[in-house]
Amino acid sequence: MDREAVVQALSALAHPVRLEAFRALVVAGHDGLAQKALAEAVGVGPTNLAFHLKELAAAGLVSQSQAGRFVMYRAGYDQMNALLAYLTESCCAGPAKVPSSQTSDTCGC
Repeated sequence: MDREAVVQALSALAHPVRLEAFRALVVAGHDGLAQKALAEAVGVGPTNLAFHLKELAAAGLVSQSQAGRFVMYRAGYDQMNALLAYLTESCCAGPAKVPSSQTSDTCGC
């Protein structure tokens, strides 16, 4: 994953509604959630949610598909895993730079 995609994904998640929507989709698993159920889980209206889902989809964190008369949303697990891999790729490669008030001199992985 390149740095630009990482920044886009982190930016998409840097909003309370989008973060909660993404987390709800991760919990829902590969079956995903219909827009109405997702809106209820997040506590926003469907129109407001659609705006936020578009941002998550642009970052590759959410996909959608038609299931009868419902639009189903699913977490983009591949993109999520790539983001996590990018963020942790150098974990424990050496001493972490932590404030002296903390007693550990490693990242604690």
